[in-house]
Amino acid sequence: MKMRGISFVRMAGLVVGLVVGVGTMVPGVFGQAKQKQVATKKVAVRAGRLIDGKSDAPVTNALILIEGDKIVSVTPGGTAPAGVEVIDLSKATVLPGFVDVHTHVLLNGDITAEDYDAQLLKQSIPYRAILGARNAQIALDHGFTTIRDLETEGAMYADVDVKTAVANGEVPGPRMQVATRAMTPTGMYPLLGYSWELKVPTGVEYVDGVEGARKAVREQIMYGADWIEYYSDRKYHFEADGVLHSMVNFTDEEAKAIVDETHRLGKKVAAHCIGSDGIAAGLRAGVDTVEHGDGLTDALINEIVKKGVYWVPTITVGAYVAPGRGGNWTKMVDLEKVAFQKSLKKGVKIALGTDAGGFDWKELNQAKEFEYYVEYGMTPMQAIRSGTVVPAELLGWIDKMGTVEAGKWADIVAVSGDPLKDISEVERVKFVMKGGTVYKNEVH
Repeated sequence: MKMRGISFVRMAGLVVGLVVGVGTMVPGVFGQAKQKQVATKKVAVRAGRLIDGKSDAPVTNALILIEGDKIVSVTPGGTAPAGVEVIDLSKATVLPGFVDVHTHVLLNGDITAEDYDAQLLKQSIPYRAILGARNAQIALDHGFTTIRDLETEGAMYADVDVKTAVANGEVPGPRMQVATRAMTPTGMYPLLGYSWELKVPTGVEYVDGVEGARKAVREQIMYGADWIEYYSDRKYHFEADGVLHSMVNFTDEEAKAIVDETHRLGKKVAAHCIGSDGIAAGLRAGVDTVEHGDGLTDALINEIVKKGVYWVPTITVGAYVAPGRGGNWTKMVDLEKVAFQKSLKKGVKIALGTDAGGFDWKELNQAKEFEYYVEYGMTPMQAIRSGTVVPAELLGWIDKMGTVEAGKWADIVAVSGDPLKDISEVERVKFVMKGGTVYKNEVH
């Protein structure tokens, strides 16, 4: 096609060239201004005590030099370069940002079936996403600079939206890895018990058969899942052997298909396993993390160690919901304490996860989990590592976070007291920095 001697293609090229040229010369034209070179901001943090996640003891009077979103150096007694802003935390204890690897930002309390059903039946997904963004901010305010969110409880892929909004700086919150929709076979997870004439929402994605499992994995990853989670069991009960048993949801072939397809696509699998039967089924399938794990037996603990699987105990939620749920729940909490103590002695990789969302984000500080770990036998330093270094390994981000050292993201929190003497100090975070940006500073 010709236009007065100039080809249409050439004319289009001239127009595009003009637009690009004007856009790079004139600020604001077509929303594109020539980018200016902006010097990366440098800041120094003076830490009175630094628990860096690597050393066995705190480093005193450390200087943490930060450039942009990364730590440049950590020097005991160092001097800040001239002209660099210094944040004075000389009277505080500085730690790596906390990590919670089991949360539900789209859920706000789940003690009873009525609590759960009301959220899915009466709240729209957009409204739940708004609350999810609020919950992400609560987590950050409590010192959790990274979370793994394990399913949306009926809110489809809204966790991907919350993650994206945080990553784009639209709302404050932790770094996130998300699992989108957990999986169970048809009819094995709420909402249940309603008339067959009503189409009610479900808290999960129903998945049946080997091919259905593979398709569900592919679909979830297509829509932004970093992890795949499935419900390995339900109906937790004690039998004559004193072991906590459960009904396994998927056939071994289905569970193996979920895990194999997820691994083939370069992702990892978390399995909700509370009873011993569900845990055993998850380990047979090859999952990467066992969530909850109340029914761990000596044999299962040995298997977890052998396979290098991470255990995420979520003690806080169990202790919180047990009184309201009744039944076996109180006994299950006591059983998990025994399992925790055995697992600690045998070297299980225990990563901090709280199941926040199972309790109302506004009612309980998720850092309470650290306190339970110490109560159950960890040293305060071990507990801190379970919520910093170990989760960084689990998430595949150990080269980026988990410790305060050169080359890592500048994710730093501070408390007034000494958490090695009183672990509850971690529930009173006074300072939060994520990626070199200060989100909270109440240190006096």
